Amino acid sequence: MGAMRIGYPCINRTLGCVGARTLRLRSYSFPRLEEVMASNLDCLETMLHWNVDHGLRFFRITSDLIPLASHPEVRPPWQERIGERLSKIGRWVSEQGVRIDMHPGQYTVLNAKEDRIVSNALLDLAYHCDVLDLMGLDRSAKIQIHVGGVYGDRAASMDRFVSAAQRLPKRIRARLVVENDERGFPLADCLGLSRRIGIPVVFDAYHHSLFNRGEPLREALATAEETWGSEDGIPIVDYSSPAPGGRFGRHAETLDDRHFKRFLAQSVPHDFDLMLEIKDKELSALRAAALAGDDVRLIT
Repeated sequence: MGAMRIGYPCINRTLGCVGARTLRLRSYSFPRLEEVMASNLDCLETMLHWNVDHGLRFFRITSDLIPLASHPEVRPPWQERIGERLSKIGRWVSEQGVRIDMHPGQYTVLNAKEDRIVSNALLDLAYHCDVLDLMGLDRSAKIQIHVGGVYGDRAASMDRFVSAAQRLPKRIRARLVVENDERGFPLADCLGLSRRIGIPVVFDAYHHSLFNRGEPLREALATAEETWGSEDGIPIVDYSSPAPGGRFGRHAETLDDRHFKRFLAQSVPHDFDLMLEIKDKELSALRAAALAGDDVRLIT
């Protein structure tokens, strides 16, 4: 039995439930929020049980689980209302050996030049951490972010990221991981940030194929792996392939079997949990698990 788990992010298209129902600020009321939260949690539980039944033990929880949770004008007291239910879900997740992560969206930017944007990012990271903390999950449940913008000065932008990350409470920094991207900050930059502030690096294989400093895949995996401590769990790797004929950086609609099998072969002997960032979600995750069926690293 290996260590690798395969998963997908946020939405299960087979089931048809919506785990990311939103709530607009102008229609906000706490009773309405409670209704939406309950619906989102119902769907989350349904997806998690479906995943375990189908051998998929890695899942990214949507940032929209609790609408408006980090909105600076609202910040509703959601924790006291659903904390017990999150704890129950978290206990089940841990018993089943499921790994969870979260990935705030594009507006959560720690290295922004505007203080307001950074302050909002800090609030958003606190919300994500609250979800994982209330679930009772250990430090292997991570919050994954990008470095942010280059803003014409790479060194200064990286300095701002370090400064903002150092302002985070210890409990949030313990969950924070940084991911290489395809336009601004390649793996080498993320490794540099990791050395400065001690956070692990999530290796995005597709982004690395588009923007790198010449590191072959095995070397890239090895250097990213070194940033993960024992309490962080095994490394997380994001995987996709290019959409045929798509714009630069666009992820594939469905798994490219040959591309995936080649990636698995080239990634030996490294252990990691694999997040498939592919448009058809669980369908590709099931295919990937089948294709990896003879890989000794895969948890069965």
